[in-house]
Amino acid sequence: MKDVLQTIIESLVEDKSQIQINQIDGEKNIVFEVKVAESDMGRVIGKEGRIAKAIRTIFKAVAAKEQKKVTVEFID
Repeated sequence: MKDVLQTIIESLVEDKSQIQINQIDGEKNIVFEVKVAESDMGRVIGKEGRIAKAIRTIFKAVAAKEQKKVTVEFID
């Protein structure tokens, strides 16, 4: 799942070297902490958070197949 998130984020940002994705595994949940360059944060979140919401929706669907809960957090 982390590879899929990495690919999605890379396609959105200009400065690919600043991408950091931290995966925190729990028993039934996974938390992804995404950190990008300050100038790319708006691209990842989108107007009114639409892109961020779409990314979270994709990962909820993927996680449902594995019977887990996934949270994607965007960190400044």
